[in-house]
Amino acid sequence: FALKPTRGPGVEESEPFRLFNLDVFEYLHDSPFGIYGSIPFMVSHGKSGQSSGFFWLNAAEMQIDVLAKGWDAEGGILMPTEQSRIDTFWMSEAGIVDTFFFVGPGPKDVVKQYVSVTGLPAMPQLFSTGYHQCRWNYRDEEDVENVDSKFDEHDIPYDVLWLDIEHTDGKRYFTWDKMLFPHPEEMQRKLAAKGRHMVTIVDPHIKRDESFHLHKDASQRGYYVKDATGKDYDGWCWPGSSSYPDMLNPEIRSWWAEKFSYDNYVGSTPSLYIWNDMNEPSVFNGPEVTMPRDALHLGGVEHRELHNAYGYYFHMATAEGLLKREDGKDRPFVLSRAFFAGSQRYGAVWTGDNSADWDQLRVSVPMVLTLGLTGMTFSGADVGGFFGNPEPELLVRWYQLGAYYPFFRGHAHHDTKRREPWLFGERNTALMRDAIRIRYTLLPYFYTLFREANVSGVPVVRPLWMEFPSDEAAFSNDEAFMVGNSLLVQGIYTARAKHASVYLPGKESWYDLRTGTAYKGGKVHKLEVSEESIPAFQRAGTIVPRKDRFRRSSTQMVHDPYTLVIALNSSQAAEGELYVDDGKSYDFKHGAYIHRRFVFSNGHLTSSPVGNSRFLSDCIIERVILLGFTPGAKTALVEPGNQKAEIELGPLRFGGQHAAVAVTIRKPGVRVAEDWKIKIL
Repeated sequence: FALKPTRGPGVEESEPFRLFNLDVFEYLHDSPFGIYGSIPFMVSHGKSGQSSGFFWLNAAEMQIDVLAKGWDAEGGILMPTEQSRIDTFWMSEAGIVDTFFFVGPGPKDVVKQYVSVTGLPAMPQLFSTGYHQCRWNYRDEEDVENVDSKFDEHDIPYDVLWLDIEHTDGKRYFTWDKMLFPHPEEMQRKLAAKGRHMVTIVDPHIKRDESFHLHKDASQRGYYVKDATGKDYDGWCWPGSSSYPDMLNPEIRSWWAEKFSYDNYVGSTPSLYIWNDMNEPSVFNGPEVTMPRDALHLGGVEHRELHNAYGYYFHMATAEGLLKREDGKDRPFVLSRAFFAGSQRYGAVWTGDNSADWDQLRVSVPMVLTLGLTGMTFSGADVGGFFGNPEPELLVRWYQLGAYYPFFRGHAHHDTKRREPWLFGERNTALMRDAIRIRYTLLPYFYTLFREANVSGVPVVRPLWMEFPSDEAAFSNDEAFMVGNSLLVQGIYTARAKHASVYLPGKESWYDLRTGTAYKGGKVHKLEVSEESIPAFQRAGTIVPRKDRFRRSSTQMVHDPYTLVIALNSSQAAEGELYVDDGKSYDFKHGAYIHRRFVFSNGHLTSSPVGNSRFLSDCIIERVILLGFTPGAKTALVEPGNQKAEIELGPLRFGGQHAAVAVTIRKPGVRVAEDWKIKIL
């Protein structure tokens, strides 16, 4: 997870780390070269448990050398060697540089300080935190309807179906191929009837076709990036000859945003959202497959000075378009491939065009963790790998891991075999169904974490050392990660694995999510693993909210009851939170939310409000599961009302396995939005 030294004694010198946004074909999993996004932010963390941060605000190409202890500078100065230290050397090609130092002292403090400069992550709509099904490309409306119905046939929940570039009329964005997608609004309404949504792709390259209204308008207004001679820059991308809007110009961003109105984007509906790809920008015949550095933007600014921010501005303009489309009422959803510092304000990102191999599965974890540390809390990797055909075992393991990514999407290249979850035999279908259902079971917890990220910048998924900053054994662990402060997940990164070594940090116990078995913290456990799951644990002292009824989509789960899973620590205590709002609008900014704090102590479970909320919900707590609680008590007293609830050994019910049992308070009859207390008698 830590940056490897690039120069110094005993170090085989390599290229410096390069920050330069590029469209990279099948990027290498262990390379210092630039790929799709760049965030010039560095975090330092040491044995003291303290952290600091450094932000180099510059959007030109930059290179960073990581200098090992004792590095001999070109000037002949030997760096101090009396203490262990790492020095870094930052270089930018052009432009203005602002630098920021963040003093922590903890890792979460550093992230909070960083987002106070670059902006807080956007609060996503609830549907976007579920599972997304994508492919380049679903052929036509019949294909879309068939894929949608197959999810129902196989009892697999999902929320979003995506259309890649082939859905357009000749790669003209904001259009539909009338032969393949003659009734786009009806297609979207059929999905919406099941609580589902659609995402279409909109890239920055505009086809240079005088009959295309978007090109004609942009050309007449002078809205394109210019070449070094002052003419409209003409590059080659999916449509062929293309030009690119100058997103540095606020006027042009406003013009772009208007294109997402229902009048301009004919065939779009309120359930349609957007995917920004190729926005590095990608130019097939350009230097390094991007725009020339001497291309000109607003005010004669050369492209070299702001290259890494082009995708950021494009993401911004698209998000603004969806916001305007709904008169500012509903939250946008926009996925972007390119990003820069501050992109977290506008939506999600992903790790780009990965490959179907075990190394890429493994590297997805440090990639997503790194993005989280830089404010990009809504990120993920293409499940299964974009390029290539994953063997069934790899695909299953990727679903099992991807269910814990903040952004959970399956995606594939058009040259690959179809890989929807039901195409690999009944057993593998069951395993992938189980993995996706785990995500839906945990949606209340994930949504609560997204709200935490929205107000603080603290990431949804975290390196172990963020939660255990003084535990040196956690510093180098980039195979396991925390989901919030409560769950620890360990991926399986090799074929036919029978065992996994899992380090569980801290001094308290950890409970297996499926079996409820307790494991001691502060040590490595060698565990048997099966094809059915990857190791995942709940931290003692935490309370995790769940929803255990399976529906077609997250939208259809809104009124379902909750389960609280209480993992008791050595003091027989635990605490946790739940955040609920309408899952769609900005009303939460005006108090329309539920935020509850749950505390279990001395045999009492209490629910109390956090903040002044004004959101109504009839949802109840259906079950309270107690891990680490000694069976014996038969009854609990619920207040107010002085009602009694039964205590029994009930099923743990996590994923597809129901064999494990745990102490359970059944049907306490309390509402999630109200104050109450449950006392075990």
